[in-house]
Amino acid sequence: MKTLSGRELAGFVKERQAGEVSRLVAELGRAPKLLIIRDSDNPVICKYVDLKRRYGEDIGVVVEDYYAKGASEIATAIAEANADGNVDGIILQLPIVDKERTDELTGIIAPEKDVDGLSGREGAYDSATATAIWWLLAGYDVKLIDARVALVGRGKLVGAPLMRMFEASHIDYELFHRGSDLTKLAEYDVIITATGVPGLIDSDMVRPGAVVVDAGTASEKGMLVGDVSDAVRERDDLGGITPRIGGVGPLTVACLFEHVINAASKKA
Repeated sequence: MKTLSGRELAGFVKERQAGEVSRLVAELGRAPKLLIIRDSDNPVICKYVDLKRRYGEDIGVVVEDYYAKGASEIATAIAEANADGNVDGIILQLPIVDKERTDELTGIIAPEKDVDGLSGREGAYDSATATAIWWLLAGYDVKLIDARVALVGRGKLVGAPLMRMFEASHIDYELFHRGSDLTKLAEYDVIITATGVPGLIDSDMVRPGAVVVDAGTASEKGMLVGDVSDAVRERDDLGGITPRIGGVGPLTVACLFEHVINAASKKA
């Protein structure tokens, strides 16, 4: 069975990015800068913030982790970063405590600094996670044209932007959600899931030869877990599957920093 390792692909991307950042430092007189705003110490959030901080250090991008106390302080921090010419990218690390204000707050990030693609506004970057899945499938030569593609989840970060990408590329897909009859997934060649429901996809929902991309993340007993059960990963008759750790996540971070570098390059 083929392992769809985002970490392996991200290694090649990171090497190229480090060279580009060195060039930008010479041209701009400073390193590119990413601001991460969060209002929670949730283990999943802290894990991903730390991954981004370490990746930034590796390629020479400054990463500032700002802890905001509530939605009003988040809005103020975003407004200040929008006006700061030395901040190239802004991320609101989700989920925030007041989830009902997510769209409002992501919507005030300047489009040219919305490197995570959260707002979906014109001028903003595509979703980093959705783009990472696209890169992953292309990197492992997984064909989507003429394949039966199932997308599980229609969330803001993954499902919705992937739907837009598929439609723009004329790729047929079927949308599933937690209330769907997931046993029908066994009819599909490619399954992409991003619901954040641990163990949602079980072995009897996946046919032999299928390719499975698990982009779901949740915290369970202090550990990061995905949508796909361990029983699926124990099989050796699949066409490919992302590993429990090192699948979509590392490539998402690489894509995010690609957007930061692009934003800084426009200033150079």
